[in-house]
Amino acid sequence: MNATFSQAEIVFRQYDGLLHASKAIALGIAPRTLYAMRDAGVLAPVSRGLYRLADLPPFSEPDLVTVALRIPKAVICLISALAFHDLTTQIPHAVHVALPQDAEKPRLNYPPLRLYWLSAQAYQAGIEKHTVDGVMVKVYNAEKTVADCFKFRNKIGMEVAIEALKRYREGGDFRLPRLQRFARICRVDNVMRPYLEMLR
Repeated sequence: MNATFSQAEIVFRQYDGLLHASKAIALGIAPRTLYAMRDAGVLAPVSRGLYRLADLPPFSEPDLVTVALRIPKAVICLISALAFHDLTTQIPHAVHVALPQDAEKPRLNYPPLRLYWLSAQAYQAGIEKHTVDGVMVKVYNAEKTVADCFKFRNKIGMEVAIEALKRYREGGDFRLPRLQRFARICRVDNVMRPYLEMLR
């Protein structure tokens, strides 16, 4: 069995130590080997049907990585994106996720999610791709995130949106034309204008 484990480990390491069960089986790892490795502590379950070699360092952002791996269309947004960009003092108690309007509701037991369905233009605008723990995670850029906070101010609180705008303004990469462009896309340019004028 150890030789079988070793061969399976080699396959896992070719994929950064992380595989869906279906992919592992398609790559020639027998289901009984996969579950024996799990039971022996060689593999650690990340989420349902997703396994990672247990000897790898822990994820720095396990919730974001899990969402990125399990929900391919997910874009990290609002408070989770603010935390990613260091634009808030809020601690997200769920992963805030944007999805296109035609996407199905994800089935994920953990982490907890806050879901937002966006129009095609609003969903596609401002997506950045970041590598987190070897996994590609989609996150809205800082300007789109601030604009989204004003758009969803009734759900997350106006004080969160204002704090995000202030922290963005005080950061070293303030780009007003870019921020205004995303405010127009999110249809909150009139809402944001007085707050921007106060910060000038």
